[in-house]
Amino acid sequence: MSGDGGQPAGTAPNRDAGPTGSDPLFPDAAVSLGDLERAEGAAVAGGEVPRDRELQARVFLARVLEPGDETGGRWVRERGVLEVARRLREGGRALPGVSEKRWAGLCARAGRADPRRDLAVARSAGARFVVPGTAEWPGQLDDLGDARPLGLWVRGGPSLRMWALRSVAVVGARACTEYGAHMAATLAAGLAERGWVVVSGGAYGIDGAAHRGALGAGGATAAVLACGVDRPYPPGHTALINRIAEQGLVVGELPPGDHPTPSRFILRNRVIAALTRGTVVVEAAYRSGSLVTARAARRLGRHVMGVPGPATSALSAGVHELLRGDAVLVGDAAEVVELVGDMGELPPERRGPVLPTDLLEPRTRHALAGLPGRGTATAAEVAQQAQTTEDDAIARLYELRALGYVERHGDGWKLTRQAMISVRGGRGPC
Repeated sequence: MSGDGGQPAGTAPNRDAGPTGSDPLFPDAAVSLGDLERAEGAAVAGGEVPRDRELQARVFLARVLEPGDETGGRWVRERGVLEVARRLREGGRALPGVSEKRWAGLCARAGRADPRRDLAVARSAGARFVVPGTAEWPGQLDDLGDARPLGLWVRGGPSLRMWALRSVAVVGARACTEYGAHMAATLAAGLAERGWVVVSGGAYGIDGAAHRGALGAGGATAAVLACGVDRPYPPGHTALINRIAEQGLVVGELPPGDHPTPSRFILRNRVIAALTRGTVVVEAAYRSGSLVTARAARRLGRHVMGVPGPATSALSAGVHELLRGDAVLVGDAAEVVELVGDMGELPPERRGPVLPTDLLEPRTRHALAGLPGRGTATAAEVAQQAQTTEDDAIARLYELRALGYVERHGDGWKLTRQAMISVRGGRGPC
């Protein structure tokens, strides 16, 4: 790796450094270009090293601003990350759009932020910081506008950008039923078998079932957390999240060590919606956070799908409300792929089981249908019902007798038990 002058990165001069080698924007970090690159190690996105000060600024702002802060996002878009970081570090007059009280709180946060330390902690946890403008950044996150993440902390070997190109979110209730857990796991396994990445939030209930379904099928899955990627949450899913990091990806906006809050869970859902081609909701009550993901997906122009449940289930009421709108009902992975996949990826034709009577020649089926459910009928009566001649009806009845569907009683004909079962199977229980 070379510095700007073609020298090894460890010896490249730091043009922004002061006399002591410290950065005037981040004086506490005392970091030169070479020092930063060595400290980052695997924490740099996609094998690329963005300009050191811009990377520091994004790490710094990720510690100061809350996820989805559109005011801060507008500052970054209009003024650039370096200028926003400088203003927050120096304090002084507030940037537009915030009160003096809030500006003071942000500046207090800025005084405690240490981007070099965050990068070092991330490196020790096997995480990297993926930022806009690098090869690994998923371009679809730009659809979030000013609510776009400043960057994403990522654990796991695969490329976040490449995985996001063919991904589906499977989300739902934490306190799910056995039916919901089964449907989530089955959907995720089916998607994984078809080469799709299953994205969810790592939570209890539907999220966990979706991750396990994908892993169980030997497929790909990614967990988007509402906390630092080095601190799995919930604690009961530590083993699962660590397994996801080994076989897939664990992603989060918040810096290492940060904890989740109710608002951070809600804001995290916009990232799930933006990363994926579509969102499937499996069980959700009216106030479920997974409906936030579905609404974000709809705003972003992504596909929104729902798995129906019993009409009497409160846990499916939110899904049913989605389905009453513009969400699409799905029952398996093939139907999900039909929506989010490429042209021509269609599910198989849906039809009921083929019954033995379906294989009969049409005129023979008409003769069978001419017999009453109880009692007997003469050949003439069968012929009248089947709209054919008596001789033809007799021929059909003897054919049906050879197949075990009818039996003769004197001058009459009667359905056998085998025929009754087959006819009931064709007509259904009602």
